[in-house]
Amino acid sequence: MATKAVIPFLIAMMLLTGVCNTLLTKYQDLQCVRNCDSTDPEKIQRFSQPVIQTAQMFIGEAGCWLVVAAFTLYSRFLAKDAPLLHRGYEQVDSEDSTIIDTTDELAPTSPTHEETIPAIKPLIPNTDERIPLVGWRVFLLAMPACCDLTGTTLMNVGLLFVAASIYQMTRGALILFVGLFSVVFLHRKIYLYQWSALFIVVAGVAVVGLAGAIAPNPQAQPKPPVPPGMSLVAIRDAVKAAAVSSGALQSIVGVLMIAGAQIFTATQFVLEEWILEQYALEPLKVVGWEGVFGFLVTFVGMIILHLAVGRTDAGRNGYFDMQEGWREVTQYPSIAVTSVLIMISIGGFNFFGLSITRNVSATARSIIDTCRTLFIWIVSLGLGWETFKWLQIVGFALLVYGTFLFNDIVRPPLKACVERHKPEPLLPEEPIEHM
Repeated sequence: MATKAVIPFLIAMMLLTGVCNTLLTKYQDLQCVRNCDSTDPEKIQRFSQPVIQTAQMFIGEAGCWLVVAAFTLYSRFLAKDAPLLHRGYEQVDSEDSTIIDTTDELAPTSPTHEETIPAIKPLIPNTDERIPLVGWRVFLLAMPACCDLTGTTLMNVGLLFVAASIYQMTRGALILFVGLFSVVFLHRKIYLYQWSALFIVVAGVAVVGLAGAIAPNPQAQPKPPVPPGMSLVAIRDAVKAAAVSSGALQSIVGVLMIAGAQIFTATQFVLEEWILEQYALEPLKVVGWEGVFGFLVTFVGMIILHLAVGRTDAGRNGYFDMQEGWREVTQYPSIAVTSVLIMISIGGFNFFGLSITRNVSATARSIIDTCRTLFIWIVSLGLGWETFKWLQIVGFALLVYGTFLFNDIVRPPLKACVERHKPEPLLPEEPIEHM
């Protein structure tokens, strides 16, 4: 357990890495890669490589193995002189041992010679009866990794069409699908007030999507340079007209794709919970294995899609043009640097999030993730990526209230909705956040 002084640091780092991950991904989407000097906003092409961004996420998750290796080296070489409580227990080879088993109250008063060296037991008994997740069983984690691949790619595509804060708020629909799938497949019980909380979350997501459709954000589009002989007013009017004509439809499509992606993410969560109920493996290693499997599947899929679609005339310079995506990442320093930062931020977000769950609670982690949405919205306003919308505030308030109500942070408005029994958690004890 971390000391009280470390917990604020973990919270701050989870917020920082989580906010940076979403904002850096959106910043990548705003980088101009083709026809940057064009006076026609519709001809300007931005970085649109959601599959590559998915691969970046999995590389960041696979980087959790570096943390596992660091802890292993520390415990093996630097913690040799640590107290027994931190090292577990070790075999005693002499009769001078001062560690004895005092739990047996019926021990004889006159021990024989064979009993002078008592059996050494762990200071913390291992009551975990799950099967270790080793060998071929590790490949079970490929199933949630594939769900994560599909969901993340859809969300990256949706992020191309909506603001970063709308993207983060729409992800609140995850709690609805997790609740439904947990009842159907894991036989969990959801109480009346929790069902109400789920529908409040859905209402919040709908309001957020409506806000994005009514008032799209032309500020999020790259600004073309001012050509000679053309006034700033004319360029502003051209950009505004182009954004209004297609912005509403794109926002609706983006919100629907992000919300639909939560079906795959919820499936991933339910699969992870089922696997961790049957098999024992540290959550950080779970993230690392999913990163390895996810990257391998993504890489193979990128090659197949490039050969089938990316090389064609219709698919050239599109989502599945692997050669063009690699060119954009290596040729533009801003995209290359943000790619590395995205990998670091997603790995750090998983590490600090799991540390908070282990040392505080999963509920505290969900509260921090909700605060992350607020920080993303504030930073996006400051950067001029979106405009202030009252509907977005209403949607965010509904999302926060529904999340807090579901996690028993606030009381239900009606006492009849409260059950005497404590609700069963729908997510794993140490849920895994990916983006």
